[in-house]
Amino acid sequence: MSYIKEMGKKAKEASYVIQGLTSQKKNEILKAIADGLMASKEKIFKANKVDVENGKNNNLDVALVDRLIINEKRLKSMADGLRRMASLDDPIGEIMGGWTSEDDLKISKVRVPIGVIGMIFESRPNVTVDAMGLAFKSGNAIILRGGSEAIESNKVLMEVINTYGERNGLPEGAVQLIDKTDRKYVSELITLDEYLDVIIPRGGAGLKKKLAADSTVPMIVTGAGLCHMFVDEGYDFDEALKLVLNAKVQRPGVCNAIETLLVHQESAQKFLPMVFKALKDHGVEVVGCEECTKIVTQMERALPEDFETEYHRLKISIKVVEGIDEAISHINQYGTHHSDVILTNHMNNSEKFLNSVNSSTVYVNASTRFTDGAMFGFGGEVGISTQKLHARGPMGLKELTTYKYIVRGEGQIRE
Repeated sequence: MSYIKEMGKKAKEASYVIQGLTSQKKNEILKAIADGLMASKEKIFKANKVDVENGKNNNLDVALVDRLIINEKRLKSMADGLRRMASLDDPIGEIMGGWTSEDDLKISKVRVPIGVIGMIFESRPNVTVDAMGLAFKSGNAIILRGGSEAIESNKVLMEVINTYGERNGLPEGAVQLIDKTDRKYVSELITLDEYLDVIIPRGGAGLKKKLAADSTVPMIVTGAGLCHMFVDEGYDFDEALKLVLNAKVQRPGVCNAIETLLVHQESAQKFLPMVFKALKDHGVEVVGCEECTKIVTQMERALPEDFETEYHRLKISIKVVEGIDEAISHINQYGTHHSDVILTNHMNNSEKFLNSVNSSTVYVNASTRFTDGAMFGFGGEVGISTQKLHARGPMGLKELTTYKYIVRGEGQIRE
């Protein structure tokens, strides 16, 4: 049996054992792993340093190097995330509905685990911990395949997870890492429908497109983040600057950072010079439409493809629009249905934006940086789904479940 098939077999067997664990036992295991992460921090930091140095030596983009880093604060955040997951209600066994049929059958719709999840992701080693915790708490086994740039960090994290987890009852095979970087193992994983129930890819658009084309296992696509912010007429400029900078500059390499700023034409003359200076002061490369470059002559002209690009770095494209209708049309045409926001004082415009923008998460007067499982109170996330089946937006515990019907009878037969 091949390396990947052996992992799949172990995961399938483990998934049945997990389903027999009580909520209390699952929570104990998650807390033990959280404690193990903090107890093993020096080992984790040492491995992570190798990945970060390799990334720099391989000229990995600065924003992507930032996503690799595990420091004291980020490690504590991983551990705290597991503890939050342990404190959340267990979704498994939840009765989603119930009724009695005309034949006096007692029918219940009950939440159950998906089974075995394959998770493919890039760069961020914290995903290893978040995905493991959410999958296990929701009763699933998981096989993880992180990017080669984070391989040393992921190997040590997996060692800690299984060491501290198995001491406290984590079934063998419940959490596994593909620790080989050859891409042929990804190709094998996404065709392992004998054992896997779903594949969740988390990474760039190119990765997801290839996986979607080749996978024989059902896939939940976590989308690219070409996010937009629209500054409506009459919105306070200082407040808008604060929100633009947070959404673009705080962590430019993440999927919920904005890539395109849309500005109402009535605000453009005054606001564009202000936002251009503020962004440049923070090291952001700014490109704009023809109208933008007329108002701010130092601004470089955006190419058509700029409005279709998720930069993952300190770069932003700006476009002047006639009003809310053009803003909505632009977002629905060029966006990736991730997270988009309107900054407005007009209630009619806010409601129109919320109802008309076809994205998984839509905001009024707040930074898109809140599109995050932890910020939404989910304890973490395995990704942000931009599709409509079967989950959408940040995927927490309930998004890693399905349901079955339980029918209780008293000898009924169908006539």
